[in-house]
Amino acid sequence: MATNCETCANYEYDEYFECYVCAVNLDEDDMQKFLSGNDFECAFWQNGDEYAVVRKQN
Repeated sequence: MATNCETCANYEYDEYFECYVCAVNLDEDDMQKFLSGNDFECAFWQNGDEYAVVRKQN
């Protein structure tokens, strides 16, 4: 499972804060794992590469 936030479809630009944020609200346990810096595997990660399907067709 991938854990790179920059490639996740849930990683969105927030115009109010002027930065990228995760659109998923992690529960307290998941947030603690994420902030600890250990090998966190996000269960909500989705492939954000919208061109992956097109490349597969070629």
